[in-house]
Amino acid sequence: MTTQKLTGADAGTTAAPPRRGLPKPLRTLLDTSGLIAIFVILFVALAVFIPGFLTGRNMVGLLLSITLIGTIATTMMMVLALGEVDLSVASIVAFAGVVAAVVTSTSGSVTIGVLGGVLAGGAVGAFNGFVVAKFGINSLIATLAAMEFVRGLAYITSGGDAVMITVPEFFDLGSASFLGLTLPVWTMIACFVIFGVLLNMTAFGRNVLATGGNPEAAALAGVNVRRLKVIVFGLQGVVAGIAGVLLTSRMGLGDPNTSMGLELAVISACVLGGVALSGGVATITGVLVGVLIMGCVQNAMGLLNVPTFYQYLVRGAILLLAVMFDRWKQTRRQRA
Repeated sequence: MTTQKLTGADAGTTAAPPRRGLPKPLRTLLDTSGLIAIFVILFVALAVFIPGFLTGRNMVGLLLSITLIGTIATTMMMVLALGEVDLSVASIVAFAGVVAAVVTSTSGSVTIGVLGGVLAGGAVGAFNGFVVAKFGINSLIATLAAMEFVRGLAYITSGGDAVMITVPEFFDLGSASFLGLTLPVWTMIACFVIFGVLLNMTAFGRNVLATGGNPEAAALAGVNVRRLKVIVFGLQGVVAGIAGVLLTSRMGLGDPNTSMGLELAVISACVLGGVALSGGVATITGVLVGVLIMGCVQNAMGLLNVPTFYQYLVRGAILLLAVMFDRWKQTRRQRA
């Protein structure tokens, strides 16, 4: 008799069945629902224990206070979902605001000034995308460099000082209201709707998530990864430019010193909202809730007159917890 060597299943060794996790839609729902539950508990606690938190005036002020972070978070979500990061957004906000102020005061036209600021932001964003995509430079390093030289451009454009705006109509951008909400708030709402639809209901959004999950596989599937990165970073620059113009209108001047540290707050809100730093995972609902949580905490500290240096500690703790939460979710997905 001949002895046949048996391996695998033929040798009688039964492989362990693959571990089944929850279906992806259900996991996403549970993740988002858990975050919403945290926000609801936080909101109720603040309403009960902090006097003046639940007043109509404070709610309107809360919405206005999160417009800058919320607007930029909608496109930072796309950048992070792509597996990249953009640290230059705060500098773009300052640069776009200074350009808008200078162009408006020089030309006397609000329209030209606004277009100048938005285009300046878009140009920086597209340049970031080109550097990352064309030369393969890590986006953390590329946008860190951009953060420095764009802030320098803001100082050079403004002459090293804040630029006063001489056209009164420019101030209407930040103060114009509809149904009790100002234009910056409506702009933030519009960005959440637009980029939510773009992420969830278009091939572009699916390509972003696919590229963030596995760039090589996405390229083999026909996705032009380089062009996609330039577009996403360009959108980030355009939205940061819009936010910068609106912020300048609200302040009444173009300030090259504005928005220091904004990029960390935006990234914190996105990660807190479930966007994976490794790419491939993002939900617009999660980002919205992350922004609201950040806004409520900041608003509560303001009502309690918490000193600024303690506010830095709280924001740093939130960023650390958000990153730890992101790591925990990644580990859970891998095990599933």
